[in-house]
Amino acid sequence: MHHPPRTVLISGASIAGPALAYWLDRYGFQVTIVEKARAIRGGGYAIDIRGTAREVVDRMGLLTRLRSAHVDTRTVTFVDPEGVPIAAVRPEAVTGGQEGLDLEVRRGDLADALHSEIHDRVEFLFSDSIATLADRGDRVDITFDSGSRRTFDLVIGADGLHSHTRGLAFGEEAGFHRYLGFTFAGFTLSNDLGFAHEAVTWNSPGRAAVLSAHEPDAPLHGFLTFAQDEPPFDAFRNPEAQRDLVASKFPEQTWHLPQLVSAMRTADDLFFDIVSQIHMPTWSTGRVALAGDAAHATSFMSGQGSSVSLVGAYVLAGELAGHTDHTAAFTVYERTLRAFVEKNQALAVTGGNVVVPRTQAILDARNEALRDPAALTGAEGRAANTGLVLPDYGHADQHQLPQHG
Repeated sequence: MHHPPRTVLISGASIAGPALAYWLDRYGFQVTIVEKARAIRGGGYAIDIRGTAREVVDRMGLLTRLRSAHVDTRTVTFVDPEGVPIAAVRPEAVTGGQEGLDLEVRRGDLADALHSEIHDRVEFLFSDSIATLADRGDRVDITFDSGSRRTFDLVIGADGLHSHTRGLAFGEEAGFHRYLGFTFAGFTLSNDLGFAHEAVTWNSPGRAAVLSAHEPDAPLHGFLTFAQDEPPFDAFRNPEAQRDLVASKFPEQTWHLPQLVSAMRTADDLFFDIVSQIHMPTWSTGRVALAGDAAHATSFMSGQGSSVSLVGAYVLAGELAGHTDHTAAFTVYERTLRAFVEKNQALAVTGGNVVVPRTQAILDARNEALRDPAALTGAEGRAANTGLVLPDYGHADQHQLPQHG
């Protein structure tokens, strides 16, 4: 007996959502993606694809395209509070990646690559989002902000750290949000410094200023990060308060701090947020599940957010294709992925000690390690980013299991 394909609504069109849609489409699901933005977001800062995630994009046939988009950061230089260089190292010495294998691409280039694989096979609903979600046991009824109503077999929230879908299905973010004690601002600025294919990090205890350069003629990416015992919630509602807060944390007139603060004050692409993770006891409830940062944000200090999202999307799709019962699929998805996620979330602590040492003692120890190349093995990062052997779900264009459930 022929069964119609299972219908899946995915909320979010950044990384996890389109990656999940790619695999679900290959397994014969009927997929819709809803995204509040007007289009796929281009540009953005560089993200890393390493370890197990590199195998995922290889299985997707995206390696050649992503290699051509590789931004190739060759050195990371650390400087002291006066701007004097401490050490310059290969990025892999810090991340635990593998030179020549890791991919480093702009977030938008990865999003574009994923979109190009599915745009004519998957339904996209831009400029819209889920208003209400009602799990009826045998279906999920959705009302969109646009007013339209649809019914789906399954709904997946892949809408990021501050997931709206998670709020509808699981409750307030406060129950799952773990603040890591830092606040940051990211923005672009003109490259008047001659930097290319490198990153430079300035530190004093509890503070970091980073300049990241790709091509010589491309804008720089600036990041200002600082320790903050309590999240600055008041500033979230006031962009000028955000700029004032960040500027107050970097008053020095040394190194390139004045240029960074000035650019931050006038940037039209300022991104201000707290450094945090999502920790949930379960990633599914009924016919609704979460993927990517919505389920298990690792934070940028882990360096693994996009990689973990790619791996999670692969596993979730494979388990849904392999089980007619969505509850069983969600259970195995979580059982397969959770240890990998937790290893990568733990990197945010060690990553924080490298990027933003909180105390003078931690900063001194970091600097001593930087001066001794043998001390920088990247072992913890490598163990985390390669910490899952990918299941082989088969890669037929149409999965043969009956599509009901």
